[in-house]
Amino acid sequence: MKSLGVNSYRFSISWARILPKGRFGEINQAGIAYYNELIDALVLKGVQPFVTLCHFDMPQELEDRYGSWLSSEVQEDFGYYADICFKYFGDRVKYWSTFNEPNFQVTFGYRDGTFPPSRCSGHFGNCTAGDSETEPYIAAHNIILSHAAAVDVYRTKYQKDQKGMIGIVLHCAWFEPFSESEADGLATDRANAFFANWFFDPIVLGRYPEEMSRVLGSTLPEFSSKDMEKLKQGLDFLGINHYTSYYIKDCIYSACEPGLGTTRSEGSFQTIQERDGFPMGKRVSFFSSAPSYIDRTGSTTYLKFLDTIFRTNMADFLNDVRRVEYMSGYLESLMAAIRKGADVRGYYAWSLLDNFEWTNGYTQRFGICHVDYNTMERTPKLSAKWFKGFIDKYGKTPRAMM
Repeated sequence: MKSLGVNSYRFSISWARILPKGRFGEINQAGIAYYNELIDALVLKGVQPFVTLCHFDMPQELEDRYGSWLSSEVQEDFGYYADICFKYFGDRVKYWSTFNEPNFQVTFGYRDGTFPPSRCSGHFGNCTAGDSETEPYIAAHNIILSHAAAVDVYRTKYQKDQKGMIGIVLHCAWFEPFSESEADGLATDRANAFFANWFFDPIVLGRYPEEMSRVLGSTLPEFSSKDMEKLKQGLDFLGINHYTSYYIKDCIYSACEPGLGTTRSEGSFQTIQERDGFPMGKRVSFFSSAPSYIDRTGSTTYLKFLDTIFRTNMADFLNDVRRVEYMSGYLESLMAAIRKGADVRGYYAWSLLDNFEWTNGYTQRFGICHVDYNTMERTPKLSAKWFKGFIDKYGKTPRAMM
């Protein structure tokens, strides 16, 4: 990272590595030592740590004891865990994200069951337990309040002395109406509400989006007066992970094919990426099963390109021209937005290294540095060399690595 010229590295701490038993057991000092070594090495090289407290994983003990995110008890556990991290690492870590993509976490974990704890019901997926109509909103509610608990701990005990910042990172997409009809316009509002504003609004405004409240009624949990006081602690920044953009079609007055968002409890909208035979942009691979489109026209479009083609030829791995084309186009758009006054503080490219990717293992390589999984040798790809040149040219442009 130092050789590339980046000045910040975003990584996640494993909750279970610090507290294998949650607040019901001892602190794992080996885990503390591991992250201290990593953080010290980063600081020594002039690379600022940007730390996420929770990226989907948690101690199994909490799932076994009370159902993890389905119980309000988890708020106490998360606050306790965050306190420990602030205590041991906050003297060097100045940027904290409580969660990464919790809207994906609850969708995959509690609606379709493809991610742990693999809960779902009905046509949403094939699970042994769960309720896809209600549990995602219970889990989300407890995550939002766990975020508030961690912010409260940081604000009251650590921020004044440590002088850091705390926020949250969500998965966001850019939505546009499929047509000029009022129905598609309203559906686009619902898509925004049920996708990212589901979390943004409570944290920023202290309430759920009105579109969600109208549709879900009593299914949507309520915030108590005590909860709302905690939510007023707010945050210092909002982080956005953006992969692609969509056209939105109404599913209340129009027939829609089954898919993400189409049911009433999800907002009754359909995501479409082609209109009148024309795609939103250049089609690229996104994971192994779903296409994405590079949309460079929307003023609020943010893109992240994930290269999913596994090749055995080392030259092909290193000569990642498509990634360079993507990063070049994206950063040009980002700089244009900055010149127009957008308050952009940083840019994180995914990812520094090829690594183990959730449900896809080692079959996908997202890094700008190739990793030989047999020898662990790291070799910069063309994209790494290009990124270094870009940073050298625009030294004051926000730059970082994830």
